[in-house]
Amino acid sequence: MPSELPKLYLARHGDTAWTDSHQHTGRTDLPLNERGEEHARQLGERLRGVSFARVFTSPLQRAAKTCELAGFGAGAEIDRDLIEWDYGRFEGKLTSDVRKEQPGWELYRDGCPGGESPTDVAMRADRFSARVHGSAGNVLAFSSGHIIRMIAARWLGLPPAAGRFFFCDPATVGVLGFEHDSRDQPIIRLWNLAVSSDNCFSSPTTCRFPFA
Repeated sequence: MPSELPKLYLARHGDTAWTDSHQHTGRTDLPLNERGEEHARQLGERLRGVSFARVFTSPLQRAAKTCELAGFGAGAEIDRDLIEWDYGRFEGKLTSDVRKEQPGWELYRDGCPGGESPTDVAMRADRFSARVHGSAGNVLAFSSGHIIRMIAARWLGLPPAAGRFFFCDPATVGVLGFEHDSRDQPIIRLWNLAVSSDNCFSSPTTCRFPFA
């Protein structure tokens, strides 16, 4: 009987002032707001009972604090590959404002002037995924929305531009894994599961995909 392959649980950080205002938050190190802290605690409750061989977090405080409040701070490893996309000149801007300057702009296709390209971010996602593939058990990672979406795309072997399809809200979890005990068959087991959902994390194969 082959050993069970690892699952990767990707937790997006809780709410901040800029997630509320929909500003691009790359390397600006904003704290969680009050709602974000509460959602981080609820995230910990939802993840309770799941066993993780390793826990990683982005060094940015919105991810690291979510990790801490969820109850995983003590054993977490800082991983700079999990840091959010460097938006360069578009840092702090709304997508609508960026498109006034650059009509038709798409992050996962065009990248950011003075920041990272999609290829740059995909390389970081690939490095992190390779570490998970070598794990002897489940892995939990706390990070930010756009790098999480890139990790999902690259896990499935899709091009960087496909990251745009994997939207995730603050304080949600996605679960990536493999089918038929084969590393050649990567899958999404669960996606964008919110802390308020009635679905479960511990047995993702029995959870319904949240269409709402």
